[in-house]
Amino acid sequence: MQSYERLKIAYNQKKNLIRKRLYEFEEVWKRQDNNEIFAELCFCILTANASAKMGLRSIDSLGDKLYSGTFYEISNALKGVHRFYNTRAGYIFETRENLTRYYNFNLVGLIKSFDSKLELRKFFAESRLIKGLGYKEASHFLRNIGFKGFAILDKHILNTMCRLNIICEKPKTLTPKKYLELEEKLQNFAKDINIDFDELDLLIWSEQTGEILK
Repeated sequence: MQSYERLKIAYNQKKNLIRKRLYEFEEVWKRQDNNEIFAELCFCILTANASAKMGLRSIDSLGDKLYSGTFYEISNALKGVHRFYNTRAGYIFETRENLTRYYNFNLVGLIKSFDSKLELRKFFAESRLIKGLGYKEASHFLRNIGFKGFAILDKHILNTMCRLNIICEKPKTLTPKKYLELEEKLQNFAKDINIDFDELDLLIWSEQTGEILK
């Protein structure tokens, strides 16, 4: 049986759970809570070059320090929980201070100010005000607050794209241009096998990790 056929079987088995998770992401945006959205942003800062589980443990450890803690308080809360506790503490603290200074911590208003979701992602991926995110993490963040149409091209997705011959080899680096090219390839593959693009992303991730997380 070809790999894409196995993927279709897995999709039929998991699609209800996947759709439930996507619905939960959409509910985050509907609540329009700046603190909750910032927590999702920090979760994605914490999962970069780490893992979703480490990110979740880190968010739990931080608690309200996300919103009011000093750099040292954030760093101490992450120590023993995250392997890059100082670096990530700096990213979180600087990002929070920048969002407060330039946007009055109104993340909902900031996000709504973009007419294009591609420009919105570009802002979170490339802005000097947002620390520790690239295109993958920015896509992850926006997906987790209910925005659709983005691929989270982590190692699990890229490995599967190679295995399914969507790409010839896994790229050594992902420039913004390359990221967009690979995202389009995955979108076309989703159309070819008639699986919703956002559902496909979670499906592949769950097939590689055994879980449907954030």
